[in-house]
Amino acid sequence: MDPSVVNAFGLLFCISCLLLILAWKKDFRRGKLPPGPVPFPIIGNILQLDLKNIPESLCKLAKEYGPVFTLQLGFTRTVVLHGYKAVKEALIDHGDQFAARGHMPVFEFISQGLGIVSSNGERWKQLRRFSLMTLRNFGMGKKSIEENVQEEAKLLVEAIKQTKGLPCDPTFILGCAPCNVICSLIFQKHFEYKDPKFLYLMKLLDDDLKLLSSPWIQVYNYFSPLIHYLPGLHHKLFKITDLQKKFILEEVKEHQQTLDPNNIRDFIDCFLMKMEQEKQQPLSEFNIDNLVNTVADLFGAGTETTSTTLRYGLLMLLKHPEITEKIHEEIDRVIGHNRSPCMEDRNKMPYTNAVVHEIQRYIDLIPTSLPHLVTEDTQFRQYIIPKGTTIIPFLSSVLYDEKEFPNPNQFDPGHFLDENGNFKKSDYFMPFSTGKRICLGEGLARMELFLFFTTILQNFTLKSLIDPKDIDTTPIDSGFGKIPPSYKLCFLPSQNM
Repeated sequence: MDPSVVNAFGLLFCISCLLLILAWKKDFRRGKLPPGPVPFPIIGNILQLDLKNIPESLCKLAKEYGPVFTLQLGFTRTVVLHGYKAVKEALIDHGDQFAARGHMPVFEFISQGLGIVSSNGERWKQLRRFSLMTLRNFGMGKKSIEENVQEEAKLLVEAIKQTKGLPCDPTFILGCAPCNVICSLIFQKHFEYKDPKFLYLMKLLDDDLKLLSSPWIQVYNYFSPLIHYLPGLHHKLFKITDLQKKFILEEVKEHQQTLDPNNIRDFIDCFLMKMEQEKQQPLSEFNIDNLVNTVADLFGAGTETTSTTLRYGLLMLLKHPEITEKIHEEIDRVIGHNRSPCMEDRNKMPYTNAVVHEIQRYIDLIPTSLPHLVTEDTQFRQYIIPKGTTIIPFLSSVLYDEKEFPNPNQFDPGHFLDENGNFKKSDYFMPFSTGKRICLGEGLARMELFLFFTTILQNFTLKSLIDPKDIDTTPIDSGFGKIPPSYKLCFLPSQNM
């Protein structure tokens, strides 16, 4: 290439960098945007982030720039909220302005803005309201769904018994139970754990979260316009989500053929009836595409997150056998071994309740939550955040607050117990996020975690294959979600059975 052309390109690049830096500093001097590191052209602040441990990177930046700071993540200007006060002030006190879903290209490509997770405006309001009402009508948060979870817990125990106390990886078994609970609400189906169709669905869901949490998908989210058509794991993720949607669409078609308005069976039937009611409305949000994407969102939020928490929770209990022993003692005292655990037991079991909360706090499953978006130019503290700016509510900074949870890096159920050993609630407990976009399945997830953990420990003693002090609980990835390391354990039948 002609040296003069090379020099011209070099000069143009330098001028572009200089203009970007000057514009960035000018915005800060005018007090419009929160402070933050100066970005590089194109790559933004990507060099300040460890893509295998984004939470740690954000903590370091917060120490330098404060609880509200700005990052340029690829082509997206983003404001990070660090700490309880900042997150609460934005998502609760200014809930309407911060309620929209933020820019997350991987989800946008998968859903095309359909369903609940990635949608905004009237579509999001209608689909979320409908889903909440329908799931509650089918028992979510009520005694009827509790009975379903109890029955699934019994089947989980039977599946664990099949391991015969031999070393096993609990990933699949622990995934089956929450998946079947969601299937009962969505499809009115219960799958046998060895059903090939069920095994296929479980594999898709497990691969989904692992890929979403990989460093490559974080790179895709920051630079999707540049790398969308290049080879990479994003194509594998898109293929998996397409297969999930095909699975769901087959169920929808089956429901269409057997739909009886006088016998509404499940969520899909309710949605199909709503579609029929609004078929004369050309702009109705109730259509097949939104149905498939909404069901996919419910599976994503209600299956893999719960099963990963269970799997990570058992690893923490293996690491801390003294805590596990206290749970056994409380189960023996309150429930015994002649009946199944129920939600009424939770109020009588402060220690077990505290352990379940501490598991969720400590593992910090979705550290940056899903991104939000300001819907208008918003005055926030001394800053003005422009309309359309992506917001990251950094939940790790709330769950690991040193004042609320002394020694937050230590796994300690005492974080949720008062001086008398009673359970202690905390406003800082935000594993499901908070505000208008809080997880709509929070109540169901809390119920499942308590009942599945207590039922497992009522029936089995957990045995580690290595010395507990040598167990490494560090996540293998900390992108979208924290993925626990693989491990094996033995489920030994309780002597009291």
